[in-house]
Amino acid sequence: MVSTHQTARLAQEPAGDFRIVIVGGGAGGLELATKLGERLGRRGLARIILVDANPTHLWKPLLHEVAAGTLNSYQDELGYLGHAKHHGYRFQFGRMEGLDRARRQIILAAMTDDKGEEVVGRRRLDYDLLVLAVGSISNDFGTPGVREHARFLDSRLEAEILHRDLLILLAGRVDGATPDAGPDQDSQTAPGGIPSIGVAIVGGGATGVELAAELHQAMEDLSRYAAPVKAGTLQITVLEAADRILSPLPERLAFNVSEALRHLNIAVLTKAKVASMDAESVHLADGRTIPAKIKVWAAGIKAPAFLREIDGLESHRNGQLLVRSTLQTTRDDAIFAFGDCAWCPQSPGSDLPVPARAQAAHQEAELLAKSLVRHVEALHACRQPPPLPTYSYSDFGSLISLSRYTAAGTLMGGVFRKSYLIEGWFARLAYISLYRMHQMALHGIWRTLILILTNRLQRMTQPSLKMH
Repeated sequence: MVSTHQTARLAQEPAGDFRIVIVGGGAGGLELATKLGERLGRRGLARIILVDANPTHLWKPLLHEVAAGTLNSYQDELGYLGHAKHHGYRFQFGRMEGLDRARRQIILAAMTDDKGEEVVGRRRLDYDLLVLAVGSISNDFGTPGVREHARFLDSRLEAEILHRDLLILLAGRVDGATPDAGPDQDSQTAPGGIPSIGVAIVGGGATGVELAAELHQAMEDLSRYAAPVKAGTLQITVLEAADRILSPLPERLAFNVSEALRHLNIAVLTKAKVASMDAESVHLADGRTIPAKIKVWAAGIKAPAFLREIDGLESHRNGQLLVRSTLQTTRDDAIFAFGDCAWCPQSPGSDLPVPARAQAAHQEAELLAKSLVRHVEALHACRQPPPLPTYSYSDFGSLISLSRYTAAGTLMGGVFRKSYLIEGWFARLAYISLYRMHQMALHGIWRTLILILTNRLQRMTQPSLKMH
């Protein structure tokens, strides 16, 4: 994995000058940086550097709550610099745009201010081992009008922009104000005669379904502050091109979720392939038109474009970097990739890829942390590094939360990996525990308990909805 000249350099240079650079501070990348910082950085065995284009971290599965306003992102965010100081790694603010494998350097893009003027030029960052964990972005499949008229949930900034869009449209429904009638006025009305706002969510996976329920919950909360806004002020439609929503879930659970959404007056349209979008509507391939002022695309993902065959690395047709079961890229043993940006076999020799799920990134981060710690420790002890262990994906189930209404999913466990169907409050508790496990991986159990207590106290003193 590490060349002979690197091993020699490590023996000559002071401890800690061996550089492991991790690009991407999402769930997997941040967990890896935390573990390596504590096990290598604090001991002076290596310099761990985390690179991200944002100064703060927010768990991506929470973005639909940020968009709806039911979560204040500023309270749940984690600042990389402060976290790095406490966990033995360093943080570099910047966006990777290139790779120089010959010099073992990554290239960071220039940084500009809000006027577009360059304030920090392009930079190069040396590495001995490089780990790419840059996640994924939405895939619009080239559908006409999507990039111009739809919102995405790839980042906190995009979620906050969607929230702002909703607040602006709702402003005309507060304190009895109603939009001036005109030829383009939507004829739909919410309960009480208030004009409704069409919301179309494209994609019946976890993100789309959870966002739909969260928006409905947000309207219920807002109605307590801003009459005459009602829960039905948003006319929400979930559009799914397949035969049913939530394909990872058993059919019975997916049906129950569909019924729960319909009970909330959220329309669920299956076999509804989007042909195009414009400013006011979503046009389906079968000729139907769905009026929608707000359009959200949650119907597929792909790797960031800059990764495609970057400096000769092999990539899949969807842009993911091809990696072996050791999580090493196929053409460079000193470069690793994992999470949504990597095409990794589910087990050695398998033709099936690891699914793009948070639990997979967590598993891969744990394995890679153990691999790299053992490797660096062996180098410092002047021993032959042991072979890297291989990764095999373990599916622990899927969970879907419909805000505070209900939840459903499957849990897998036991000797025979039996699947258990769960619904209701127990499923909701299991869903919440996923975030708490992520927090414990980053902060430890005691700080996580303090965060839980702080969150409870904030809910007692602050509005349930972020309205700015």
